[in-house]
Amino acid sequence: VQLAESGGGLVQAGGALNLSCVAFGSIFSANAMAWYRQAPGKQREVVAVSVTGGTPRVVDAVQGRFIISRDNAKKTTLQMHSLNPEDTAVYYCNLRELRSGGPTYWGQGTQVTVSS
Repeated sequence: VQLAESGGGLVQAGGALNLSCVAFGSIFSANAMAWYRQAPGKQREVVAVSVTGGTPRVVDAVQGRFIISRDNAKKTTLQMHSLNPEDTAVYYCNLRELRSGGPTYWGQGTQVTVSS
């Protein structure tokens, strides 16, 4: 299974970007897809999570600015609005199969840079 992220780039403060993540390969239909980010010198942190059949959630730091959605069991999109320089990071897609012993997959990451 491979996760392919797209949509990163350079944007000015106040701008918007959409990130997409698609899973290629056979995955368990019940799964959680999430977006993490890692800024330089900081630990990787979760930003948003979407579980198949569940309510999508974002962390407080991006509440009201980011929206995570699920197109299907293999694709998720992160809409990012009102971006600020503190959002600059490499954004990673994560998929965890919701079954006993289910694997977790990571994408290669996509850079988001917000200029002031």
